[in-house]
Amino acid sequence: MIKNFGFHVPTEVQFGVGKIAGVGEAVARFGNRCLLVTGPKSGSVRHYLPRLISLLESAGISVAHFDGVIPNPTTDTIHAGALMAAKHRADVVLGVGGGSSMDAAKAIAVEATHEGSCWDYLFYKDAKPTEKTLPVVAVSTTSGTGAQVTQVSVVTHTATRDKSALYNSLIFPRVAIVDPELMLSVPKYVTACTGFDTFTHAFESAIHVNTSPYVELMAWEAISLVFSNLPAALQDGSNMEARTALAYADTLAGMCIANAGVTLPHGIGMAIGGMYPHIAHGEALALNYPAFMRFTYASAVKPFAKLGRMLNPKLKDVDDETAAKKSCDELDLFLKQIGLWKGLEEMQVPEEELELLAKQCRVLPDYMNNPRVASEADMLHLMQQCFRR
Repeated sequence: MIKNFGFHVPTEVQFGVGKIAGVGEAVARFGNRCLLVTGPKSGSVRHYLPRLISLLESAGISVAHFDGVIPNPTTDTIHAGALMAAKHRADVVLGVGGGSSMDAAKAIAVEATHEGSCWDYLFYKDAKPTEKTLPVVAVSTTSGTGAQVTQVSVVTHTATRDKSALYNSLIFPRVAIVDPELMLSVPKYVTACTGFDTFTHAFESAIHVNTSPYVELMAWEAISLVFSNLPAALQDGSNMEARTALAYADTLAGMCIANAGVTLPHGIGMAIGGMYPHIAHGEALALNYPAFMRFTYASAVKPFAKLGRMLNPKLKDVDDETAAKKSCDELDLFLKQIGLWKGLEEMQVPEEELELLAKQCRVLPDYMNNPRVASEADMLHLMQQCFRR
């Protein structure tokens, strides 16, 4: 029997090659004074910034450009952007880029219109964003975070080495433009990291305690698209068919986590990124997935067996328990294929900090949604397994 469930994604999605042409019209629905939020002008934004500015100005929009977003954006980053938004009297925020830019845009939309810092409005705190939150429009330029269709904004508090999130329906982007043409310039390694992130969103939402038939339907489609198209995109970054498929997978997986959520690997990944900001989110996930797989598969045999058979069709002839166990080895091979077979040691994580890292991994509640819940001792053992490949 199909269990009861709800599903809600309020974001209007404009998907397809050439859709960036409608960015001016999309932003103009919410005002004519826009804060554009991106990474540095000298970075990947340089490939499309002149056209983007032209499209906005042609729609009669006054643009202030905040280009101070860094990977794993910090509370300092958000504060600087919020000050610019207030000075410009922005009535809409446009986040353009990968997850960092889109997450920063969401947090700026809150801090620019509320007292205190965005950190005061984290998901577990009493203060909540209000209707004063500026509307957000998102343009994704990578295929990984799904931030263009989620109510999450991930921020790092530098002083405490803590990475956490705002989580509120008011920060769902009003419009998401997903144009695969903007992704043709994404470097190979970033493509691998973001593509793996897409897989993790889909898989974790499929095994999440709050999953639903609708989420599972989209999740397995996204997983199939990643396995079929990520290697092709890594081999030829200009492969528009592969880029489009990955952009679609990313959007599906984003909708999945907006309605179900993530599990153990994301709590670990957030802890790694908070303590060691030089490690990208997709890297942090790749670092811990081999250990997570072996820790969890016996507690969720059917989805792990399905995953194993998707990675290796020869496993269709074995029983579910065997296929689930073999899925661990098959994912190892996939990580090696896409260049993400790494350990914490290789990423300059000090071995003497593993116990501290293990404790930080249990700060966020994601691990509680895993089919097998990790104890404090389990978490330390997982970190030890992640340390050396």
